[in-house]
Amino acid sequence: MAASPIKRTATARWHGRGTDGTGHLTTASTILDNCRYSYHTRFEEGNGTNPEELIAAAHAGCFAMKLAFGLQAAGFRAEYIDARCEIVLQEGCIRESNLTVEASVPRLPPARFQELVDDARQNCPVSQVLRVDTRFSAQLREVPQTAS
Repeated sequence: MAASPIKRTATARWHGRGTDGTGHLTTASTILDNCRYSYHTRFEEGNGTNPEELIAAAHAGCFAMKLAFGLQAAGFRAEYIDARCEIVLQEGCIRESNLTVEASVPRLPPARFQELVDDARQNCPVSQVLRVDTRFSAQLREVPQTAS
């Protein structure tokens, strides 16, 4: 039996022209509730968010979670996974998603870490939906050994 699909929704309302109008974003969870966005927040430095910032947050969050699931399946537990994503918008198109990952995972060999990072890169749902040139940099931090 197939699992039920998970559905999430968000809405955008825009008023005015592209260059001087404003919009508001709302998610069903209300974590974004009439969050302001505009030309200035997208192409300059204004107060509010923008689609690229939201995509960056989604990609970083999705990747970190996918890596955590991979670590769990392999019998490891991360002390932390820090993922940072930079979305590159050029000539009106998202051209790149650049992820930088740093993790601290006790007893995880570096080669196994790279395997799990590669698996997360290939199977993270946001990576799959973006289908852009996604670059990764991943670093496993040594975990201090505790005295036994």
